[in-house]
Amino acid sequence: MSVLLEVNHLKISARKDDDSLTPIVKGVSFNVARGEVIALIGESGSGKTTIALSALGYTKPGLEFTGGQVRLEGEDIITMASDQLRALRGQRVAYLAQSAAATFNPALTIGEQVTESCVLHNILTQKQADERAEFLYRALELPDPDQLGKRYPHQVSGGQLQRLMAATALCGKPDLLVLDEPTTALDVTTQIEVLKAFKSVIKQEGSAAIYVTHDLSVVAQIADHIVVLYAGEVQEHGSAEQVVSHPGHDYTRRLMHAVRPPPGAGQGEETSSEHHREAPALEVKDIVAGYGKTQNGIPSITVLRDVNVSIERGHTVGVIGESGCGKSTLARVMAGLLPAAQGKVLLDGETLKPALQRRSRGELQKVQFVFQMADTALNPRQRIDHILGRPLEFYLGLKGKEKRRRIGELLQMVELPQEFAGRYPEELSGGQKQRVNLARALAASPEVLLCDEVISALDSIVGANVIELLKRLRKQTGVSFVFISHDLSTVASFADEIVVLYAGRVVEKGATDAVLSPPYHPYTRLLISSVPELRVGWLEETMQTQEAQAGIDRVVTLTDTGCPFFDRCPLAIKDTCDRETAPARQLGAGHTIECHRSEAEFVH
Repeated sequence: MSVLLEVNHLKISARKDDDSLTPIVKGVSFNVARGEVIALIGESGSGKTTIALSALGYTKPGLEFTGGQVRLEGEDIITMASDQLRALRGQRVAYLAQSAAATFNPALTIGEQVTESCVLHNILTQKQADERAEFLYRALELPDPDQLGKRYPHQVSGGQLQRLMAATALCGKPDLLVLDEPTTALDVTTQIEVLKAFKSVIKQEGSAAIYVTHDLSVVAQIADHIVVLYAGEVQEHGSAEQVVSHPGHDYTRRLMHAVRPPPGAGQGEETSSEHHREAPALEVKDIVAGYGKTQNGIPSITVLRDVNVSIERGHTVGVIGESGCGKSTLARVMAGLLPAAQGKVLLDGETLKPALQRRSRGELQKVQFVFQMADTALNPRQRIDHILGRPLEFYLGLKGKEKRRRIGELLQMVELPQEFAGRYPEELSGGQKQRVNLARALAASPEVLLCDEVISALDSIVGANVIELLKRLRKQTGVSFVFISHDLSTVASFADEIVVLYAGRVVEKGATDAVLSPPYHPYTRLLISSVPELRVGWLEETMQTQEAQAGIDRVVTLTDTGCPFFDRCPLAIKDTCDRETAPARQLGAGHTIECHRSEAEFVH
């Protein structure tokens, strides 16, 4: 295969206030051939994105090229004039960002945005661009390709929007794609469909790709070659099979060690019962909640239906399910951010008012929310000591010396240096910001922490460290966790109990070992079978399974009648599952599955 892109001894530095240079990328070299995917992997701060963006002749503000070449078909991109770079970007090299939701303009139709670049650059006429877009919708296995271009971004799912971003990049037939963490924030079933689509289209189009990620399991499915990076230097470089199966560098082995095994029984830890009390720490009973105007106690868009969950003191309940299943809505109901239309929320056996505005300061203190994105949860204009000090004053009345001492204890608790108290959020890495986010919630000395996807945006090593930290905090303080995630492997290693939500209903719940061992609800089986394994060839094998063929690439649909999983279920019974509410089957020891099928039929 002919070499498309050559990166030779690339050096990029950051210019400091005193005009001195600090090396960021330190002499990196690799080649990308046509029809090939090369993955750049490493933890946050390793230089992955900085190196990948050099293929567009771009550096982030404050950085500059200080050596080496980046050659596209022999032409050095780094030395190109700005008008040459303008012609290069989008035509010959296209970029796919991490967040499709932030990339698309909500006020324009999908078709306008997918075709805009290639019409603007006079690559195709509008008619040719529309035909090309429709061809790509089919190649990326998107629904209703004839009419899809007329829709707006909010009218398609997250996984479909991610593939539409790929269509936008591919519309102008670029030679090289730069994919920057395009599946990190996706749930497992959506991630599979997006990976499968990307892989087939790259081969079909004969283009090449640089794939930036920290997820080794994903890399094993899509990459031909892997470059392992640490602190701006290449630690290891080889074929995907060689790096995944026979890693040669200690750092690669460390990255692989941080990848959690596929979810299964026996991965969790024994939970101490020393903090146990008669009443659960938090409980929700017969919750009905949603959005829009309420009529007869039912909201116009009902998201949660008859949800019952109980969290014992010092325990962790993992809530899992795809995007749109109602996980975050359940947490918002528990916190009082979204008052339930029906049902009760109980704290230590006492009923809480549905809306947080009507809860007492003491009740608010006991239930704290850790938000998904620390970047948006922390005020960028406030120092860390102010961010942590505010709840200490508000809930505990601490001031002066006592407050400063407690801030130091909180930083120590989340394993951050004391000098971080005087820093601003922008001076911290993603993992450090998430620890501050967690410390702020702990400052109130809560009894229950609601953790909403708190490690989904973190790399595997930082994510593993945060989970270990949560385990230690649970042991030290007896705090209970509601851990919302689409990452089953993480939930399996941390939760005592698992609640599986689908379309706002609890389809299965029980002890972690029971839920992750057969018999499974068909939806739980789909989720477990969709978690990527750290081996080459897993994706192709999985796409052949009955679960994948029936359930992948379908949108979660909220329904009033029957089982909402009916249209995706390989075990569905026509005229029963689509019409009648599934009965709850008790399988012993608190393990419940809601399904029309018998226990014996779940195993097959």
